[in-house]
Amino acid sequence: MPYKESETVKLYHSIGEVAKMFNVNPSLLRFWEKEFDIIRPKKNKKGDRMFTQEDVSNFRTIFHLVKERGYTLQGAKEKLKGNKKEETANDVDMVKSLEKVKAFLLELKSQL
Repeated sequence: MPYKESETVKLYHSIGEVAKMFNVNPSLLRFWEKEFDIIRPKKNKKGDRMFTQEDVSNFRTIFHLVKERGYTLQGAKEKLKGNKKEETANDVDMVKSLEKVKAFLLELKSQL
């Protein structure tokens, strides 16, 4: 599982922190920011991007579609339009839950 969820909840995350969560380069996040209008980071006086939890959740959805499901950028954009965004977010949450169950079962199996 390439995506690692943070244990502590922060109001804002730097681009480096978000890149580390998804194991990608910050340049990919900047590119996705330009391509997907659902990513709207705040910027401080220096111009550093500060991503909210909602931005991180949106990155998780985009990451799932593009990197895990193999969608093109255009396909991911179309999937995120309208009500499909909510359906896609639910799919991402379901996959995340199933991965946790799988990890638990594998750990249980190793203990037997």
